[in-house]
Amino acid sequence: MQRRAFIAALGTIAVSGAVPIASRAASVSEIRIGYQKNGVLLVAKQQQLLEKRFAAQGITVKWAEFPFGPPLLEALSAGSLDYGTTGDAPPIFAQAARAKLYYAAVLPARGQGQAIIVPPDSPLKTLADLRGKKVGVAKASSAHNLLIAALEAEGIGYNEIAPLYLAPADAAAAYARGAIDAWSIWDPYFAIAELSKTGARQLPIKPQAQAQNSYFLSNRGFTDQHPALVSAINEELTRASAWVDAHRDEAAQIFTDATGVSLEAQRRTVARSEFAFGPLSETVIAQQQAVADRFHKLGLIPAPIRVRDIVWTGKAAA
Repeated sequence: MQRRAFIAALGTIAVSGAVPIASRAASVSEIRIGYQKNGVLLVAKQQQLLEKRFAAQGITVKWAEFPFGPPLLEALSAGSLDYGTTGDAPPIFAQAARAKLYYAAVLPARGQGQAIIVPPDSPLKTLADLRGKKVGVAKASSAHNLLIAALEAEGIGYNEIAPLYLAPADAAAAYARGAIDAWSIWDPYFAIAELSKTGARQLPIKPQAQAQNSYFLSNRGFTDQHPALVSAINEELTRASAWVDAHRDEAAQIFTDATGVSLEAQRRTVARSEFAFGPLSETVIAQQQAVADRFHKLGLIPAPIRVRDIVWTGKAAA
């Protein structure tokens, strides 16, 4: 579905429910959004798109910042948030834990904004060289999936490396002091590492392991009760993504102002990002199912899951 069609579909959802939008929103005084200091949601926050959209309904927007995906999804499932965004792996673990979530939309990506990196002077040249080596990665993150998928594509068992589960800030410190041999990480941390004194060199990864989509998720109860509000959020984020795609230098400056990360690093981040916000296609669902199957095969989630079961259709649950 093209972006214009998606906007049109969202508009139809917003007015076609059995209960008018004003009635559905009557019991909502606040919408709580979980975000990380990057991407489309940060732009929407800076431009106050959601605040403007919901002001006439008397709804305020509360923003909660998270360092990465897993804790954001915990808050979303617990009902402390209504909507948020993460990479591809956190929703898999959340669904396996029976979190009360929906996939509400996706930003498909070719995966250029993530990498497995080593210092430029490292003797490690290929993924095969990671056997027996310490690799830093945030557990249950998109970088975790990248690491597993990249190894799998080369026929290397995950048990052949020594993963160290570190939050990005801790992994950055470990990488800088040489406490880990390699680091699987996403932008802007990836760009920061490239531009740091330590520097960074990417290990080659096969193309089939690189697609790392970003997802927008909503709390199940909130979405079932207020589908028109979720549709309205998606509509504004569709517009935000189109703006970022057309104003990349300005977006990089927004990210720098919000994070303190250098403009050069943010420009790298934005340059290798895609901004095509939309619904989950059959291709995207299949890609995400492959992620789920990969984690189950390794015993990282206890039972198989079916991603399609929590893909939001734009309608309230029966």
